[in-house]
Amino acid sequence: MTAVKAGDVEGLIRRGPDPRIAVTLVYGPDTGLVADRAARLVRGMVADPDDPFALIKIDGDTLASDPGRLVDEAGTVGLFGGSRTIWVRSGSRNYAPAVDAVLKTPTEGARIVVEAGDLARSAPLRTLCEGSPKALALPCYPDDERTLADLIERTLQEEGLRIDRDARDLLAGSLGSDRRASLSEIGKLALYARGQGSVGVDDVEAIVSDVGASVLNALIDAAFAGRASEAEREYRRFRHEGMDPSAMLGAGLRHALTLLSLRLDNPRGSASQLVATWRGLHFRRKALAETQLARWSVPGLQQAVAWLQDAVLACRRSEPDLAHAQAQGVFLRIAVEAARRRG
Repeated sequence: MTAVKAGDVEGLIRRGPDPRIAVTLVYGPDTGLVADRAARLVRGMVADPDDPFALIKIDGDTLASDPGRLVDEAGTVGLFGGSRTIWVRSGSRNYAPAVDAVLKTPTEGARIVVEAGDLARSAPLRTLCEGSPKALALPCYPDDERTLADLIERTLQEEGLRIDRDARDLLAGSLGSDRRASLSEIGKLALYARGQGSVGVDDVEAIVSDVGASVLNALIDAAFAGRASEAEREYRRFRHEGMDPSAMLGAGLRHALTLLSLRLDNPRGSASQLVATWRGLHFRRKALAETQLARWSVPGLQQAVAWLQDAVLACRRSEPDLAHAQAQGVFLRIAVEAARRRG
């Protein structure tokens, strides 16, 4: 049997591909974790992911219609030689016969990564890979405290950042068990901390923690909806109440990244369709959220993210009064740009 225990999966991925293994099945209920681990496996197998001769991507439903294609792709020699990696994306139909065929055929160095959903123990795809000496089956279950800590350190390290232990523990405690959502939050933190080398508790509280975020919704929604006078009034109120400008900018950056993520996930979706997929959005904010998504395109949101990132860095180097002026200026700039995009 070549089933792998859930706790051993990360170590196996870090060690890199085993030349004796032709097929690696990645499955489980956490689709974000499945996708993340499959992508990491592929990166470890392919020198150049953009080389179409070295990396072949196939949809699972395509293999269900043409089971012999996987054998054909595995047996094809690249134009410039070298091994080939085949990445099979999860499908809604049964493509186990295609995997069965390739496990029974000499593959001459081809490596295959198969994404799948939550497979029961008796599922054909899982039993095939667990029962073959040429395959591995890697289960992906929701992250626990240990795997979250590892994910945080590894992801930030890839961005050139270190994180203090207290900050890491605080961040891990604020994340859930969904890998895709966790990576999104860690990515926002990495953008916020860009250029400073290390991440501390203050950074985590500013960008990831939900503390105070709902209080700032009035300012953020006004700015991104193009209500400049309202945004200016809300900013002055928060400043009078002693709110830190970096905290306000961090909340604004998090909001901009959420809008950008929604737009990137469904570029052609209407504003109402995108709002319907926004998890945790309070019903009272839905109308304003639709207004924002209707006005902001991907390039526009990328520009807003850049403005907020630059302001965060500037605030860290400035005296309080100047930091407030910089932060207020960015929110007004966003509001003016949103108003310009009306209609």
